[in-house]
Parts: sequence; C-alpha cells; structure tokens
Amino acid sequence: MSLPDLIIRPRRLRSTPVIRRMVRETTLSPSDFIYPLFVDETIDAPVAVGSMPGVSRIPVSMVGDAVREVEALGIPGVILFGIPATKDAIGSSGWDANGIVQQAIRAAKAACPDMCVIADTCCCEYTDHGHCGVLHGQDVDNDATLANLQKEAVSYAEAGIDIIAPSGMMDGMIAAIRQALDEAGFTNVPIMSYAVKYASGYFGPFRDAADSTPAFGDRATYQMDPGNRREAIKEALLDAEEGADFLMVKPALAYMDIIREVKDATLLPMAVYNVSGEYAMVKAAAEKGWIDEKRVVLETMLSFKRAGADLILSYHALDVARWLNDS
Repeated sequence: MSLPDLIIRPRRLRSTPVIRRMVRETTLSPSDFIYPLFVDETIDAPVAVGSMPGVSRIPVSMVGDAVREVEALGIPGVILFGIPATKDAIGSSGWDANGIVQQAIRAAKAACPDMCVIADTCCCEYTDHGHCGVLHGQDVDNDATLANLQKEAVSYAEAGIDIIAPSGMMDGMIAAIRQALDEAGFTNVPIMSYAVKYASGYFGPFRDAADSTPAFGDRATYQMDPGNRREAIKEALLDAEEGADFLMVKPALAYMDIIREVKDATLLPMAVYNVSGEYAMVKAAAEKGWIDEKRVVLETMLSFKRAGADLILSYHALDVARWLNDS
C-alpha cells in the first residue's frame, strides 16, 4: 500500500532524547516544590510515621538541619505542622507565643533566613477532640473558630512567618485572617488558602503524622463533598475576593479536573497538596516492586504542573529534587 503524498509525522519530534526535551511543554524544577515538616513538642529524637515511609516527626532542635537540607536541594519553601505538648477544647496552644509552630518558625528562619516558611493555620492539631474549630455540642462553630484563627495567624506572623496557610475550610476565614493580620501591622504577609479542600479518604496517614484524628464523626460538615465541581469554583472565587494571595486544591491526584478549572477561573497562583494517602500508595507499591517509584513520582508531579499547579506541596519533594538535580 502506498503512503499519501503528504503525511504528518508527530513521531519526528519524539525521535531523540534531546528533541523530546526541546519540545517538552511542561517541566519540573525543585523550585516548584514545598516540603511539609511535622514538628513535635513532645520528642527529642525523630519518630518515624509508620504509614508514611521516609517521613518522621522531628523535635524543634532538628528544624534548622531539616530546613538547611531543603534549601541545599533548591526547594524554596517548607510548610510547618505542629504537634503540641498540651491540647484543649479550643486549641489555645495554636496562638501561644512559645507554641511548637512558633518555635519552629524562629528556628527555621534562624537557620535559613531566605527560606520561605509557611504555617498551616488550623485548630485540629491543637484541639483535644481533633476537629478544626470550637465545638458547640458536636458541631463546629464557624464564627467562634474564626476568632481563634485570627489569633493563631497573628501569633505566627509575630514569630516571623512568611506565608499563612489556613486549612480549616471555615466560611469567611480568609477575610477574617486578612483583617487580623492587617490590623496587627502584617499587611505584607500573604495568605495561601486551602480554598478547595475535600473530605477525602486520602488524608488517613496525615492524621497519624499530625495526631489530629477526630475523636468522633468526620469533617464532612466543613470540608467539601468529593462529588462537587461547581462548588469548588465558588469556594475559590470567594477566597480570591476575600484577599487570598494563593489558592490551593487538596487532595491533588483525584482532583486534576478541579485544579485545571480553578486555575482557569482565577488569576492567582495555584498550589496543590499531594497528600499523605497519595504518597503512601506509591511508597507501598514501590516497596513491593510493583512500580518504578522514580518514574511514577516524576510523572505524577509533571501531571500536577500540566493540570495547572504552580506549586506542589509533597512528601516526595526531597526525592524529586535529588532526581532532578542529578539528571
């Protein structure tokens, strides 16, 4: 059979590694990543998180070394999660001037002044019931929680934080935190909003890491239903109107369509959180030899970028940076 006189051959641009690199539409860099750190006030040596191979809780004395390692790999930021020594019904250790995250902020900035230090801003790590706010009965009181988030955000700013990252999915949280920061003189501290956070089964291992499993029920009354797409756009637009400087979609892997739609609907930088369950699945399959871990991780991270992510929060970040730096 003869070929037509004119035939388009896309394979020409795939013929060599050099040409493939030249025409690649989406690329990865260590500067695309933010690395999560779990800092535990109750320990003096690292404690491995069993459901997240390669991830440990660390004492505040190790924060400087951890941040220096992150910076040396070319990763520009870390996000801090704190495990306090004491918890109560309202999460008051979250705005203690000498709380665990406040200590970690100071240690991180002392070790690496140019590192972008971000504080997850929520109540679940500090409440004795594990929910993300003040309870009335078994319901989270939205507006009472906002007042506490304001105090927490200002306390982090006073400790030297670079970015506040509210994750509790309270209505009006961005406007409330922006107001509190501005009134306290922190007008230049940006807010990275967990604008679209689903009530997801992918969060399971994180609750082991952060000691934040709810004592009863779940978080479905404030985190989003996984079936909702239009609501995600609504939440993102509301947070943008309230003064968010970045938007985030969490989880990432099962919500690629949402990442793209939020990205297209707004003009703000887009972060995605490659969450603990996504990480744990890859690690488990790799340990069994079922997948090529490096190949799968890099493909997944590239897919987040292709979907619209500007920044990727990931427990894989250190490995990814090493692979990219060695390539």
